[in-house]
Amino acid sequence: MDEEEIELPSSLPDWDYRTNLCLRRTVEIDARALRAGAALAPDAPIALAVVWTASGSGLRASAYRAPVKAVDNETIDLEVRIAGADLGGLLALETVVVLDNRTADAPPVAPRRAGSVLWRDRCELRLQGDAPQFPLAVVDFGRTSFPNDAGWHLQISSNFAAATMGAMLLLVNERNTVAMSAFRNAAKPRAVDKVVLSAVYMDVARTMIEHALRSDEFSDTSEYDDDTLGATLLSLVGQLFPGSSIADLRLRMESAPAHFASEIQAAVKVFGDD
Repeated sequence: MDEEEIELPSSLPDWDYRTNLCLRRTVEIDARALRAGAALAPDAPIALAVVWTASGSGLRASAYRAPVKAVDNETIDLEVRIAGADLGGLLALETVVVLDNRTADAPPVAPRRAGSVLWRDRCELRLQGDAPQFPLAVVDFGRTSFPNDAGWHLQISSNFAAATMGAMLLLVNERNTVAMSAFRNAAKPRAVDKVVLSAVYMDVARTMIEHALRSDEFSDTSEYDDDTLGATLLSLVGQLFPGSSIADLRLRMESAPAHFASEIQAAVKVFGDD
């Protein structure tokens, strides 16, 4: 968000995968009451931790952990930074107070295992936007099997049940200065950048749709969990070809592939006005 500080909203409609997140909050802990409520000794070791989970990427990680040193009250200012490439879909943030070490001599009703949760607070942030909903990576195509002068390449998994963010990756060739400039300027594109990004969007959409239609498991009756590759492909097909069945689209692609590619160009309005 270009270091702009805002109150945590329920969603970020303008977010994309080039935007890292920095999240801050202040937590006030009544350590004495917390330990007493869990039937722990007054000096039982406890810690404050933050764990995040992103439904789009399927990733989960600990972002913060520190011991609560105070016996009575303590105020802790948290700061969590998460790379945008690791995110997508619904971001869930859990702030927890946990038992920091195993307590062998605790009363029978008290928690004993390290990591036992004594208190939990959860918030969610929906990440969405108009930018391509998959991560990007800049690669020197000269070190790969891809043609040196190509601008980009979309890697896409055949596992439609996999999380979208882990199933697709757009590789941008660092040797292609025109493509690189377009992606660098994506937030404020010049006229030439808009043309390049439109071509990329069209090519990515074509690759995704053709990839889906080549799979026999992909049909109008297919059911996929939210934020999976299959759900993303179903959504894209429905957006670009409303009213058309997948069986009909598959037949059109197989019988006239060049014409179908032109249909996709028209559907995405390649080089069209904003």
